[in-house]
Amino acid sequence: MDPPAAKRSRGCPAGPEERNAGAGAVRGRGRPEALLDLSAKRVAENWAFEQVEERFSRVPEPVQKRIVFWSFPRSEREICMYSSLGYQPPEGEHDTRVPFTRGLHLLQSGAVDRVLQVGFHLSGNVREPGGPGEPERLYHVSISFDRCKITSVTCGCDNRDLFYCAHVVALSLHRIRHAHQVELRLPISETLSQMNRDQLQKFVQYLISAHHTEVLPTAQRLADEILLLGSEINLVHGAPDPTAGAGIEDANCWHLDEEQIQEQVKQLLSNGGYYGASQQLRSMFCKVREMLRMRDSNGARMLILMTEQFLQDPRLALWRQQGAGMTDKCRQLWDELGALWVCVILSPHCRPEERTSWLQLLSKWDKLDVCPLEEGNYSFDGPSLQPTAALIPELLQKGSTCITNMEGWVGHPLDPIGCLCRALLEACRLEEETLAIYPDSGPEKRKVAYQHVPVPGSPGESYLAMALEVALLGLGQQRALPEGLYAQDKVVRNEEQLLALLEEVELDERLVQVLRKQAGQLLEGGPFSGFGEVLFRESVPMHTCARYLFTALLPHDPDLAYRLALRAMRLPVLETAFAAGEPPSNPLDSIMSNRFPRWFILGHLETRQCELASAMLTAAKGDPKWLHAVLGSIQQNIHSPALLFKLAQDACKTATPASAPPDTTLLGIALELGLQVMRMTLNTMTWRRREMVRWLVSCATEIGPQALMNIMQNWYSLFTPVEAATIVAVTGTTHATLLRLQLDAARREELWACARTLALQCAMKDPQNCALPALTLCEKNQAAFEAAYQIVLDAAAGGLGHAHLFTVARYMEHRGLPLRAYKLATLALAQLSIAFNQDSHPAVNDVLWACSLSHSLGRHELSAIVPLIIRSIHCAPMLSDILRRWTLSAPGLGPLGARRAAKPLGADRAPLCQLLDAAVAAYITTSHSRLTHISPRHYSDFIEFLGKARETFLLAPDGHLQFAQFLENLKQTYKGKKKLMLLVRERFG
Repeated sequence: MDPPAAKRSRGCPAGPEERNAGAGAVRGRGRPEALLDLSAKRVAENWAFEQVEERFSRVPEPVQKRIVFWSFPRSEREICMYSSLGYQPPEGEHDTRVPFTRGLHLLQSGAVDRVLQVGFHLSGNVREPGGPGEPERLYHVSISFDRCKITSVTCGCDNRDLFYCAHVVALSLHRIRHAHQVELRLPISETLSQMNRDQLQKFVQYLISAHHTEVLPTAQRLADEILLLGSEINLVHGAPDPTAGAGIEDANCWHLDEEQIQEQVKQLLSNGGYYGASQQLRSMFCKVREMLRMRDSNGARMLILMTEQFLQDPRLALWRQQGAGMTDKCRQLWDELGALWVCVILSPHCRPEERTSWLQLLSKWDKLDVCPLEEGNYSFDGPSLQPTAALIPELLQKGSTCITNMEGWVGHPLDPIGCLCRALLEACRLEEETLAIYPDSGPEKRKVAYQHVPVPGSPGESYLAMALEVALLGLGQQRALPEGLYAQDKVVRNEEQLLALLEEVELDERLVQVLRKQAGQLLEGGPFSGFGEVLFRESVPMHTCARYLFTALLPHDPDLAYRLALRAMRLPVLETAFAAGEPPSNPLDSIMSNRFPRWFILGHLETRQCELASAMLTAAKGDPKWLHAVLGSIQQNIHSPALLFKLAQDACKTATPASAPPDTTLLGIALELGLQVMRMTLNTMTWRRREMVRWLVSCATEIGPQALMNIMQNWYSLFTPVEAATIVAVTGTTHATLLRLQLDAARREELWACARTLALQCAMKDPQNCALPALTLCEKNQAAFEAAYQIVLDAAAGGLGHAHLFTVARYMEHRGLPLRAYKLATLALAQLSIAFNQDSHPAVNDVLWACSLSHSLGRHELSAIVPLIIRSIHCAPMLSDILRRWTLSAPGLGPLGARRAAKPLGADRAPLCQLLDAAVAAYITTSHSRLTHISPRHYSDFIEFLGKARETFLLAPDGHLQFAQFLENLKQTYKGKKKLMLLVRERFG
């Protein structure tokens, strides 16, 4: 083989020094020593020319292909990554908006042609069909690549976006899929080396002629420098070749439009209040994660660009000036940003100098005033954490007085457990799986599959088992709830994200053993474990973690599963506030912000506690031992009646499947929980009480008649009189309930008797609201009905209101007992008082009904009620109306007084004459009262009132004279109201 100098003298391709000079000059390095340091390794890796003895044209075809095709990206995965933002359309669908999809369609439609590869430069044309009525568009695309990476792209579409346009995608996919159809050429420097002087001169002149408007000034400048013997260009060996690729030591990375990334992030942050902007930023975060997973150095570059734009968000300065906190959306984006930096800094694949530069950047950013602080207090001078009183949800003997983990691993700003668990799971993911295991990465098409990967140097260990172990260590750690709403919400979200990862892992025997081992250690972990015997008031509850462990362990070790879940039922912050069985001051308010203002997520924690209890109740169906153990734990640890009621409902539903006989033990537990709710909320009336009472009766009915009678007999400790009389007694004796119970006649009567006794007791305690329901319920039993009626009579003397008496009286008439109705109506009238100006009093209709009832019964009843009417009613129009009604027909035409009187009563005869005098007196009194403060706008109303008064006056034999005397009196008394008196004279003379 000839030495390199001899090869160059024969016009062979430029040697390492010349090609390196070209590569460096292209990048503008300008240092001669940097252009001369290319070793044979670069030649071997980029072109493998040490295997070639002759020029490229003489190399066998297989070797040519290996040389030329080696450096272009070999997988479509990278092209896809750089032409989408992590968008994953629903399964079976394709989104034409994604550049990769559009480029693929262009390729498949034959839109790519005239593809030429010159060295490390690829070019071609892409034809794109126009819209309706538009011509076809032609785009020229150029791509430079280096060591399996596309380093720069240009396209005639001028489409500025974060990543490649569809035309670049189409050309790149054509190069990958149809590599043998691509026309290949050596780097241009290799071609030029084969030309003699005349050929080179002709080449240059033709090139300048073809593009003289663009390149002529540059060509003249370069010619001047070359002709100048001492110029820098003459001191450098070789010449630049943009098609020859870079030096082996040169840094190389995929093409990334940094300016466009900055502009895009800035724009999205300015629209931060919109859901779409947050989603797009999350897609960009997912792109960074994808790059990191592919070990693409652009991941860190893109993250730096995004962080710089985040720090330039003008809202940061505004929030700082106002002393306001970030919005939740913005805080979540910053959390994701921080999590990505953790991944970057801890990456085992980064070089030490890269990590150093990143840490310097982070330190620089941290010193900026606008750099947001983590919400929450993670220092050691937090609140004093005290144990529960019941253990002094042992402490003194153990000598422990404070919580050991003020700074929890789960919910920590840097998310150490989440990062480590994901890293371990990533190592165990099957190769063919390409779905991300990070949150917010788009809809999943299929479940992620994992396999056991051995840990080097640790026989028997696997990364999958370690991931499970690490997650459980973090989730089960006893730790203080941090300060602040967002920090507490982060604890919840981190727990849910970790458990979502674990639920994706299919448990085999090996992982089950890890679960059992960790569960046992958590139970024996002391103050380090959230499942230990001693819990502190401010500890984060273990309900969410325990539910996962319970479900996972139940098929393999039920005893351990129940022990762990029962231990986790505690909620220490509430147990220090309430004694066992003592209800809170506002039972249905689960958050109780007035007593625990710092526990912003208390409502969420109580809900998780309820879900754990429900899971245990459902699983324990058919096992009385565990059912009663779970019941005891629920009664001891859950203090929210609303959640207890939900548990009772869930238990009842589980106990009564449609296709199987009911579980009586579970039904009994549901009833016991319902009874506890009734006792806790007895003195707190809410809209949910009626629902709860109805459900309790239904649950007791499912158990049997004895349970139903038991709640009736003990109603006073469970229900208010109204609830017992109107819901319990009524619902418990409906036709549907009796049909459900399938009782014989004797047992049915026993149930009825129990309900009647309850109704009478309720009527005695609360006659105003329970008298009528008691009468209704006792209708079919004469003795009980009489007792209920007597309760009403006794209550009337004790202050039972006229409205309730009228209601019961109407009921009596409807039932066919008019004399009893009349009796109750007179008792109601005795309590009533309607003033002269109360024409629209609520009892007007009741009074008119009572008058109609007495008139229908006969003259005797009518005479007895007239004094009550006169004493109770002082409203002239009402008295006049009653008088007129009574004069229209003869009294006694009702069921008991038919044909007692032959003709109507006269208004001037007893007993109606008393009512007439009262009506006339009422009109006189009312007239004077109205005239005292009358205004001109009410003059016409007063004239109409006098017209009605005259009609009543005229019912008397001397009514005309009385009315005239009354008018004269008015004219003399109110002669100062000249306009009004003029109107009176015009109307009445």
